[in-house]
Amino acid sequence: MTSSTAPEQHSSATLRCATGRQYELRRGDARAVVTELAAGLRSYTRGRTLLTETYGDDRIAPGAAGITLAPWANRVEDGIWFLDGRKQQLDITEVPRNNASHGLLRNSAYALVDQAEHSVTLEATIFPQHGYPFLVRHRVQYLLDGDLGLVVRQTLTNDANEPAPFVLGAHPYLRLGDVPVEELVLTVAAGTQLIADERLIPRSSAPVEGDTDFRGGRNIAALSVDVALTDLEFSGGKARHTLAGPDGSHVSLWQDESCRYVHVFVSTEYPGRKRALAVEPMTGPANAFNSGEGLRWLPPGGSFTIEWGIDYSPGAGG
Repeated sequence: MTSSTAPEQHSSATLRCATGRQYELRRGDARAVVTELAAGLRSYTRGRTLLTETYGDDRIAPGAAGITLAPWANRVEDGIWFLDGRKQQLDITEVPRNNASHGLLRNSAYALVDQAEHSVTLEATIFPQHGYPFLVRHRVQYLLDGDLGLVVRQTLTNDANEPAPFVLGAHPYLRLGDVPVEELVLTVAAGTQLIADERLIPRSSAPVEGDTDFRGGRNIAALSVDVALTDLEFSGGKARHTLAGPDGSHVSLWQDESCRYVHVFVSTEYPGRKRALAVEPMTGPANAFNSGEGLRWLPPGGSFTIEWGIDYSPGAGG
């Protein structure tokens, strides 16, 4: 049985967390902590088994761990795209690669909409600004369901009078208690990889092969990947990506059919971890504002919802 315990949560009366107010969800042996900042998933545990990477009270999410992404996921090349022939310039937030990265709400507080023992709903507004002249709202609901799995619903609503472009996504990192990530096996049923340049901007696509072919499961130890995958296999309306341990235990991230892309990133820079694994559900890949791949336009007054979640099986010894 794998195990790990999330950091202690402190009362807001004694400590102001770097990620703002902390919302704790409990159901059975399941526990999740959601942050005011970026409507992020700070931790999800079953019993004493930590299933996502976490971080301390005094830190913002390292490597964007657990944050939600709107109105685009991943990157926009040079922060530039064109709207009806007019150049739009977003702030450069990934300076080494000169990209606009991870949307416009990474550093924003989300307001509380609704809270219960098993769920919390948060919302933030994106106001018209340089590079994105639209008025939209991003609502995020976290729910521990009857099977003790974590379900996340992200909804974007257009409050403006013109269509607004968007890609939605999230940036969770999976783990399996105290088992080193490099000892785990990742399975992703995806048939196509997006070939990116040194700035992680997709330039072409190809069938998965070698280190990008996770269909039969690949050990994390030898992998160095930062790749978007598509042509996912859906069953019952869900595509499922599984991280399995030597004892048969596993954690799975699933995404609904509105999310046709998943980004897999093996990090060697996550604090305190030799390797960390991000598995990111997305409705479109990097640079969708320019390529148009996976890009959607939300009509005035319209809403669009994606759903994804995390499940856990303790295996035969659990």
